[in-house]
Amino acid sequence: MSEALAQLNETLLSMLQSETFVLLSTVDAESGGPTSTAISWIYAVSPSLIRLTVDHRSRLVNNMKVNPLITITVFGEGTVHAINGRAAVRQDPLQDVPFKMCCFDVEIEAVRNALFYGAQLASAPRYAITYDGRAAEKLDGQVFAAMQKA
Repeated sequence: MSEALAQLNETLLSMLQSETFVLLSTVDAESGGPTSTAISWIYAVSPSLIRLTVDHRSRLVNNMKVNPLITITVFGEGTVHAINGRAAVRQDPLQDVPFKMCCFDVEIEAVRNALFYGAQLASAPRYAITYDGRAAEKLDGQVFAAMQKA
């Protein structure tokens, strides 16, 4: 693991300003244990601020409201990055989207290379939409536009 930085480098910033997915780790509000969920509604506002949106039906909303300490795991640049930060509600509910969502801003506290020594990712993981692609594209467009306005 390498020394921590306090903000995103140019490559991570660019990566998080286009469609990607990450693992969001929170502290479960009920059990107090760790939990991780893959999300794709994430956007880097600046090198020190990330915005993400979560459906209100997700436990993640309450988890981040109760304990704002989170880790965002990003797969890219041939490695795995762990971004630690504090989440705060930006807009609840997020405006101009078809169902109830909560938008959070994450103030970045540290960015670390989290891949074990001597390894490099051969390729970044990819995902495929398994429901109506046009509906997914429309919803993603609405969510990202609303996140950028929030």
